[in-house]
Amino acid sequence: MFIEVSYVVYLVVSIAMTVWVARTLSRTGKVFLVDSFAGNEALADSVNHMLVVGFYLLNFGYILLALQTQQDLTSLRAAIEFLSKKIGLVLLVLGALHFFNVFVIAKWRQRAVRAKEQLC
Repeated sequence: MFIEVSYVVYLVVSIAMTVWVARTLSRTGKVFLVDSFAGNEALADSVNHMLVVGFYLLNFGYILLALQTQQDLTSLRAAIEFLSKKIGLVLLVLGALHFFNVFVIAKWRQRAVRAKEQLC
């Protein structure tokens, strides 16, 4: 019984966190993308959408692959430890992907700033 409940809790929490992080990054990152693409909002929106889709695909794929366990969850303690490990790994993946996205976008922005400076 503990394993089924743990799976459901893991999926609900992991998917909710992924959706929340993706929406937050999309909303707050738009200004940064517009600046990175020299004010081209259409391009920034397109890249933003592609980043969100990729973010979802990677995270949901990882969440589903990490779902399985060979561990017997015979107590509440074992279930809590299982959930903390699984959800903790999902949060680490979310954080790593976030920093990767920020790094890539920062590089785009640096390139845009250099190109703008060369035009002046």
